[in-house]
Amino acid sequence: MAQDETLDLIEEITRTDGSKYREIGNMVQNGRAELAVERGFLNEVRILQLNIPHSQNVAKYEQYINANFVMQDESMDHWDEWKKTPEAEQMVTDILTENHIG
Repeated sequence: MAQDETLDLIEEITRTDGSKYREIGNMVQNGRAELAVERGFLNEVRILQLNIPHSQNVAKYEQYINANFVMQDESMDHWDEWKKTPEAEQMVTDILTENHIG
């Protein structure tokens, strides 16, 4: 099922094992991550940057996310981490670099 999510923030998500990853998301996805923390599926989520510029990399990553994933609803019983291809990983790295997040 295709979606039309607009991604406009960068967040850091801490898994239950303590490892962290950075994700390009939006306020809905961030709210779902916060709910996942409350339910014990994640340890922490924090926004690193709001209102990131809608660069070509962000547009390509949005297309990848919208084509491959569905935003979890409030009835979630686990956290679905968006698994990335090497190309998608590079897009995220490029977005982080564009936004001066190392």
